Amino acid sequence: MTTISVDTLALKPSFGFGDRIGLATPGHVAALEAYGEGIFPIFPQQSIREMSRTQRTPEGVMKDALDGLASCGWSGLTGADADHLKTPDDIIRTMNAGFTFFTIDPSDAVDEKADGYDVDTLANKYAEVASQIRWVEAYVGKSIQLDTGTTIEFDETSVRRAAVKYGLALIKASELARFISEQANIQNRPYEIEVSVDETDQPTTLAEHYIIADQLIQQNVKLVSLAPRFIGEMEKGVDFIGDLDDLEDSMKDHNAICELLGPYKLSLHSGSDKISMYTPFARATKGRFHVKTAGTSYLEALRVAALKNEGLFAKIVELSRTHYDRDKATYHVHATLADSPAASETDAKSLERHYLECWQDVPEGIGFTAPGRQILHCCFGTVLTHRELGNALVQTLKAHPDTYRDVLCIHFGKHLDALKAGM
Repeated sequence: MTTISVDTLALKPSFGFGDRIGLATPGHVAALEAYGEGIFPIFPQQSIREMSRTQRTPEGVMKDALDGLASCGWSGLTGADADHLKTPDDIIRTMNAGFTFFTIDPSDAVDEKADGYDVDTLANKYAEVASQIRWVEAYVGKSIQLDTGTTIEFDETSVRRAAVKYGLALIKASELARFISEQANIQNRPYEIEVSVDETDQPTTLAEHYIIADQLIQQNVKLVSLAPRFIGEMEKGVDFIGDLDDLEDSMKDHNAICELLGPYKLSLHSGSDKISMYTPFARATKGRFHVKTAGTSYLEALRVAALKNEGLFAKIVELSRTHYDRDKATYHVHATLADSPAASETDAKSLERHYLECWQDVPEGIGFTAPGRQILHCCFGTVLTHRELGNALVQTLKAHPDTYRDVLCIHFGKHLDALKAGM
């Protein structure tokens, strides 16, 4: 009988395979076995937001992943990521289902406008939170020399801005971390914690990263990884947009903070299709990283529809176009409906190219860039909960399991190959 160990992964290089439908695990396993030597998997991975939009449960997500692993004869280790946790109830539900990797998302308490405040506004905003934040004076005037040669200077303005931007979020993150620890100890369950501060418009500065991690560690948070907001654009469904050399230099500095204060892993969220940045990311982190993907497995499910059920794919494109302007509200994307044609305006093969890109059109070492991918990505919940089209997509995948496994293997092979090139 196959034995599957769901446990913590500590500082091992790790890769999260999100699955919004519950049928992708065989393809994920095939990719890892063919291309991912030395990289450790997280197969069960789903955010609370995704579960809500797809009408799944933590138990269902875990069961689908473990059943998929058993069907492949997987007998190795896997983590299990309960993503974007915001409340104690989220934690209880996912811990009871067997998740071991808890990603705290305190973004609701982040003041995303803080970077744009003028001197007077910043002073007023700081006065509003100062009584709750005890650490400002400990950092003002501090200077930290990283082993990359970069010096982090903590002047009063930057520290107060960090307090306004992240102070309340740090309180929330610490409270949730303590709750995770207490519940895990009561239930005698393994656990590790990631904290995500990547969902902001402005990049996380080195000073902000240092303060966030230092405060969490002082609060005895079992921090295994931290996801900052990197420079450049990390949009959903497409490759990294920005200067890769500048990005690598920045990631080296962020990783130096991980080494200085931890060690803990540097985490890349919105990692789907960011193939051009994988090699520099693995190189900058010296192979100690976590990568999180989610929507890209859904997009490859749509590729199966494009290959095996062209009429269904066309209907999904049109449903997504109808709801895109509403569904994109919680995502960072640039695509507009004008960037890609309606299904009635082109042939089936061109429709796949506009909305998914064909593999042969993607240069080696470059991720996917078609704006139509963003339209489809944002509307996964609308499609999967649609009475007709959601069920039809699931039935198409079940009718062609080998095709779904093969397209996922090819797709994630590009991701894993690029990571390994930097290890």
